[in-house]
Amino acid sequence: MTYDDQIGTIGGGNHFLEVQRVAEIYDGQTANAWKLKKGAVVIMLHTGSLTIGHHSGLLNRKICQEIYPVGLTHPENKIYLIPEAYEKFNAWNRFWSVSGNAANFAFANRLFLGFMIQDVFTQVLGACDLELLYDAPHNYIWKKQIGGENYFIHRKGACCAGGCEEMTGTAYAYYGEPVMIPGSMGSSSYLLRGLGNPDALWSASHGAGRQKSRGEAVKGNDEAFRQFMEHFHVITPIDPNRTDLRGRADILKKWEESVRAEAPYAYKDIHEVIAVHTAHELAAPVARMEPVFTVKS
Repeated sequence: MTYDDQIGTIGGGNHFLEVQRVAEIYDGQTANAWKLKKGAVVIMLHTGSLTIGHHSGLLNRKICQEIYPVGLTHPENKIYLIPEAYEKFNAWNRFWSVSGNAANFAFANRLFLGFMIQDVFTQVLGACDLELLYDAPHNYIWKKQIGGENYFIHRKGACCAGGCEEMTGTAYAYYGEPVMIPGSMGSSSYLLRGLGNPDALWSASHGAGRQKSRGEAVKGNDEAFRQFMEHFHVITPIDPNRTDLRGRADILKKWEESVRAEAPYAYKDIHEVIAVHTAHELAAPVARMEPVFTVKS
């Protein structure tokens, strides 16, 4: 089986590529160090390991199930423990190899998308510079030593937000780890610097977070959806205005549902989310970005 067609794709759900304009600078020193200025155009990418990540998760569950003690009741939540023990080293190493491969593919996928958007910009605008500020994975497991003991931090729906101490020896040692928190489609996104809060396990949100499930967002909300579509131009592989699609109610229905599921009213207010991060000293705002256009699958 080949997954070559996965490279350079956005994926579904809340994944996106967004061209943004820096609207506000809150921390001039950090923004200057990170080469950001008001009015600049930036790219934010949110995508991951796609189908490879899905199959990696299934394989890792299988690895854990295979070594689960016979006779014990299996966990209802299907979350299986994997011991770091000599007699289980083969399973342990397979687990981490699979996880690492998925993470590496996710990085490569984002890298390819970055090259692709740079190529588009160059074709339209001529030579332009597109420099990576930071690549921040989420939904992954990090090994960290705390109080002399080794622990594993699983950040599901969260990203790293290390402070200056955690970033010692890197280019971010004087400012903290870059934290990107996108809002809903069409709303502002924020760039922050991590403050290394141990009470939050050195973590921050990786997005505004949903206030409606995808199922709830698809149903009703007609007026909110109409206003959203009037004010924003969302680019997807399907153009609902194509003449050859006018009679394809089935395709148009699926297209509309996919857009409704990720519309702004389905998500929490991004400004309130950032205020919580600031109040609890999880991360400090550096800049706010506004969307120019959003590309979704």
